[in-house]
Amino acid sequence: MPVRSRVRLLPGAPLWLLAVIAAGVAAQAAAAAGRLPAPLEPYALLMALPAYGGLVTLLLWRSRIVDQERDVWARLRMGATALAGVTALGGVLAVFPATHAVGTTGALWAPLVAYVFLYGGVVRWNRFGTEVADPDNLLTGVAALLSWVALTLVSVEALGGADSLTTAQLNPVAVQLAAGQLLFITALLQRVLGDLRRDVRPVLLACGFGGIDLTGYLVLGDVAAPAWAATSGTAACLFIAVAALIRPLPATPRPTDAASSMAGAFTVIVLGGAALVAAGFSDPSVAMLVCAGLAVLGGGVRLLIGVRDLAQLATTRAEALTDQLTTLPNRRAVLRRMDELGARNTAVAFALLDLDRFKEVNDGLGHGAGDDLLRQVAARLSPVLRTGDLLGRLGGDEFAVVVAVEPGASAEDTAEHLCRRLREQFTEPFVLDGLAVHVGASIGATIGRLSAGDAEASARLLGEADAAMYDAKRGGGGFALYDGARHAESGTALTLVEELRAGITGGQLVLHHQQQVDMRTGRVVGVEALVRWQHPRLGLLQPARFLDLAEAHGLMDALTDEVLGQAVRQLARWRATVPDLRMSVNLSPSNLLDTVLPDRLAVLLAEVGVPAEALTLEVTETVLLRDPERSRAVVAALSAHGVEISIDDFGTGYCSLAYLRDLSVSELKLDRSFTADLLRDPRTEAIVASVVELAHRLDVRVIAEGVEDEVTLARLAELGCDQTQGYLHGRPVPADELRLDLTPAP
Repeated sequence: MPVRSRVRLLPGAPLWLLAVIAAGVAAQAAAAAGRLPAPLEPYALLMALPAYGGLVTLLLWRSRIVDQERDVWARLRMGATALAGVTALGGVLAVFPATHAVGTTGALWAPLVAYVFLYGGVVRWNRFGTEVADPDNLLTGVAALLSWVALTLVSVEALGGADSLTTAQLNPVAVQLAAGQLLFITALLQRVLGDLRRDVRPVLLACGFGGIDLTGYLVLGDVAAPAWAATSGTAACLFIAVAALIRPLPATPRPTDAASSMAGAFTVIVLGGAALVAAGFSDPSVAMLVCAGLAVLGGGVRLLIGVRDLAQLATTRAEALTDQLTTLPNRRAVLRRMDELGARNTAVAFALLDLDRFKEVNDGLGHGAGDDLLRQVAARLSPVLRTGDLLGRLGGDEFAVVVAVEPGASAEDTAEHLCRRLREQFTEPFVLDGLAVHVGASIGATIGRLSAGDAEASARLLGEADAAMYDAKRGGGGFALYDGARHAESGTALTLVEELRAGITGGQLVLHHQQQVDMRTGRVVGVEALVRWQHPRLGLLQPARFLDLAEAHGLMDALTDEVLGQAVRQLARWRATVPDLRMSVNLSPSNLLDTVLPDRLAVLLAEVGVPAEALTLEVTETVLLRDPERSRAVVAALSAHGVEISIDDFGTGYCSLAYLRDLSVSELKLDRSFTADLLRDPRTEAIVASVVELAHRLDVRVIAEGVEDEVTLARLAELGCDQTQGYLHGRPVPADELRLDLTPAP
């Protein structure tokens, strides 16, 4: 048995302090039994100080040395300190005959001073506060004490127990009784509220607080027995000390719920009211009336505070389910609605709607116009839905609609009709900043039956609608209904999109590089950076596997920033040994609609210390055709920063000569189709020769892509091509494998 007890004690427990407290209890008992020498009898109350001092010291150790439950034991230590302080003051006053009565009576007020700390420590045991409830609710605790004091005074007077006490003596005794009983009840309740049923420590604390209560009963029975009352108080110290030394059992902290707080306040009002009613049938004292009245007032105030907090919580929860911009339900509300329908085993049609060209509106007209567009879309879509249908905004420019399929109706027809109704709302333009702007939408819909037992149903429908919406966006048909067989690949693509989103920020994008060689010297003068995705599951992925997904799902800006950052930093390292080396990076269609890209790039170049002219950005003619006016503005801004512009795949578009005239172009890259046919098609050779001559007259260099053999290389040199790139010089490889020291041509 001793071994088991030792195992349950905290490591390093100061057991000697228990001996000090026990000695204090023994000394106080000796004083109460009249076994002290006559000269020491005036010091009887002071005999309790070793016990109180030992308890304070032990609780100081518990709250400072042991982290677990530190706040609880720190508050109990402050309560013990208050008990010791008031008892010591009363003991000192009791030494002198003139103040003996004041000292013995004053010591009875010690539990009142300590109550606030002791109550605050116990109610926080293994509990934490929430938005609407705090376990350390001082107002409820004080109001409860006042109501209990009032009931105690009524009971004592009704039973005739106050005949031997003056009012000055009765009031502190009533306080002591009430404080001890409330602390006793609170400690036992904490076993339930704090999930401490297997823990013996709340029982030990309750026994300790019962000692405080017993002190009041002893005084009530014999006002001349303060020493025995003090003995009961010191015995309480022993129980509390043992509880402090026991190792806590594993327990999960419990939240404080509003119901328990409101119930506490209501109970206080009932008890205070009961005391006032009882006072009507007796001759109440002023103290009783004041305590009962203040208790009812305090409980009422706490109840009103609780009602206010609950109202605020209701508002907060409503806001948590509402999109602040459009006032529509948000993603959380949409999922909750699906859960509600699932609880009723309901067939639903679920649609996702994504705005087309929303990024262009944001970039071209500003975020204010984009926000206005979202509000207008919400206003247009809401009226076309039936009562009970839910329209929500999931985020960005994505909306969701949840429709319960009526009994007997076709789910497929319901979904298709829903998509058509939504689509019709985009036939008219939206007025943004005085401009009529046509914005379309891509809608994907799916059907299914939600049930309470299927926890994955909502996520599955969301994924299916997303796959259908992506299909609609690619096909340009406006909307698409989910087809399990047809959209299986789209589902895989959507998984890939989410993995790409994480991969961009997770360092999974890597660059491979390919040399660009000067035709005259045979030296490497430039390097093209080509992005790859080092997928953790699928291995190294080529750009064709993920760039279109990034473009369609709004990830291209983040991807391009990552590629530019890696490329510019690698260029800085290479230029330390090859000072004139250039780096080429490809831009996508959405990049040329990003009006902030030039400034971001300028900041990057300045931070890394690479001159702008060392970076070449490659754009295709198709990219420039997407939004010619904005694309030209972005290209002009890039050129203004000193970055060189290259027209990639030159000769495969429709407006090549116009761009050569209108844009500040530094380089043309002949498409590999011209290089491949150069030696076997005279017409191709004539085109290449003409392009080279035209470019040189415009002071633009020409790079031929796809060079794979020496014969083609020689013919390009004869035609005056400036640089070449292709497998003949090297395949795209990681930076640490790239050769920059190719043998120059003789």
